[in-house]
Amino acid sequence: MTKNLLNHSFNTNFNTAPFSKIKNADFLPAFKKAIKDAKAEIDVIINNTEFPNFKNTIEALDFSGEQLDRISSIFFNLNSAETNDTIQKIAQKISPLLSEFSNDITLNEDLFKRVKVVYESKNELNLTTEQLTLLDKKYKSFSRNGANLSADKKEKLREIDKKLSKLKLKFGENVLAETNKFEMLITDEVDLSGLPDGAKEAAKQLAESKEQEGWLFTLDYPSYIPFVTYANNRELRKKITLAAGSKSFKGDKLDNQNIVLEIVKLRHKRANLLGYKTHAHFVLEERMAQTPEKVLFFLNELLEKAKPAAEREFINLTNFAKKLDNINRLEKWDGAYYSEKLKQELFSLDDELLKPYFKLENVINGAFTVANKLFDLNFEEIYTIDKYHDDVLTYKVTNSKGNFVSIFYADFFPRPGKRNGAWMTSYKPQYIKDGENSRPHISIVCNFTKPTKTKPSLLTFNEVTTLFHEFGHALHGMLANTTYPSLSGTSVYWDFVELPSQILENWCYEKDALELFAKHYETGEVIPMELVKKIKESATFNEGIQTLRQISFGLLDMSWHASSSPEVIKSVKAHELKAFKNTQLYPDVTENCMSTSFSHIFQGGYSSGYYSYKWAEVLDADAFEYFKEKGVFNKQVATKFKEHVLSKGGTENPMTLYKRFRGQEPKPEALLKRAGLIDN
Repeated sequence: MTKNLLNHSFNTNFNTAPFSKIKNADFLPAFKKAIKDAKAEIDVIINNTEFPNFKNTIEALDFSGEQLDRISSIFFNLNSAETNDTIQKIAQKISPLLSEFSNDITLNEDLFKRVKVVYESKNELNLTTEQLTLLDKKYKSFSRNGANLSADKKEKLREIDKKLSKLKLKFGENVLAETNKFEMLITDEVDLSGLPDGAKEAAKQLAESKEQEGWLFTLDYPSYIPFVTYANNRELRKKITLAAGSKSFKGDKLDNQNIVLEIVKLRHKRANLLGYKTHAHFVLEERMAQTPEKVLFFLNELLEKAKPAAEREFINLTNFAKKLDNINRLEKWDGAYYSEKLKQELFSLDDELLKPYFKLENVINGAFTVANKLFDLNFEEIYTIDKYHDDVLTYKVTNSKGNFVSIFYADFFPRPGKRNGAWMTSYKPQYIKDGENSRPHISIVCNFTKPTKTKPSLLTFNEVTTLFHEFGHALHGMLANTTYPSLSGTSVYWDFVELPSQILENWCYEKDALELFAKHYETGEVIPMELVKKIKESATFNEGIQTLRQISFGLLDMSWHASSSPEVIKSVKAHELKAFKNTQLYPDVTENCMSTSFSHIFQGGYSSGYYSYKWAEVLDADAFEYFKEKGVFNKQVATKFKEHVLSKGGTENPMTLYKRFRGQEPKPEALLKRAGLIDN
């Protein structure tokens, strides 16, 4: 019998994943073996005859299942970035196994007894802050997952978790299938009027790759966004907008309505079983915001400030469309189009003017240079490690002393097996064991415009900020310097995790940073200062509308998860309309539904947490004020941010870490001022 590569330590450069040698058929047996091995490690902890202490119980538990964690990270990252039917089928088999294993641990009475003994004697143990945090986290991982329940309730919990893991996967598969299914072939060049040359060329290439005549558009962002932003043909904008907005809402086999209702009901049941009023109460106990009431207060307070501005902006946009094209009623397929036209009129600025200055390779190097100036990091592209797709770029990251910091993977272009959007993830966490600081392997995945035959990949300004955003998450992972894997890097409260990503976006608006990388791809000319000025001036353009949109998503999330009786919700669409009532600007589109493709909350980890984006914006605006006071590349401030935020992971309460960096709690005024919602 050939040995399964996944169940052994990888004999590779930097211990990286040997992607090219892994076969799909390896995964299921590898998971089964790794689960068996991890259970054996748990048995060793339980059967230890020594009295339970921090080292033999809590620490041993945190370092257990290392191989299982690595296999999981490889498999589920591939399921997001490079999936296929086989991987999706395997995921359906593996998810319930992992859910069962997780419950086998958290519902193990003998293991919990040991953890409880240590937890109840924590005041006498002379533990470090990080150890106390880990102890608290481990205890809660049991108590919050049913360890104190009776046997019959534990069984119910297992059933719920199994169902949930399958439903979440199915939800994601349906959305991906819907995204891949839609194609809009245009054969008359007149219908391309208004579209930039780059978008037309990419559409032509896509059609050719599928042996079709004409120009092909899809729901992948680099295809969809330019079309709804620039295409003059209103009917075609409507067609593609309706397709995007009706994903998994058509009553067919890819429909997610019942899945949404089922997920919401099961999450509520689970929370009740554990003694919480709602799923949101359960989730928010372990967040900076703490309660649904506090989240709703926060969102509604922002809504109060943003709504008047959003309504003013919407009236301006409506009047502009009326004046320009005699449009009497602005619809969802008009928003991006007329916003772009109005922005061009107000600022003489559009993405097509900016894109030549944002060649992907230059922007990547710009992000690297910013990281070097702030945090002394160096990035060297290497070709000696395996990757899961030819498009992936691989880097070795070192510090100013030449010490190895991290491996960094970057995957920038859309393809059929890759879900939409952008995210950061990890293939291996950082931790310190037996005196050795084991460094992380970090990855960012985006969906940017591919190079064409005549042009390199040129980014819109929005894509530039997306790259910096994900790179901010990556820095949080790379600079991790904690003892325990479960507290490392981005393993922090969900409403704190967006601070490193969102703060880094600020450098995209700063002259000192833009001059480092915004250079014309043909002439090498640095971006003219009047364009930088316009970028800054236009940063608050329609900010009220954008803020209202984010608030609406947060309120929708809370409406699903803070409801004390979700079982009475019969219609996904009717429920959604009610949730959007106070934030709605555009007329409703009957065929569209947000919830059925709201992957953040029904597949990803953002349930009861979508508000985190705005919450973290308050933190990032306040934190960046500090940089601006001292200078955007001020080493002293950057070092404080690295020491107290980026390297600390989840080792302490985030507000404690933030105050240590900033010297005070964050003030929302910085965000409202930056957004132009209150006067400076």
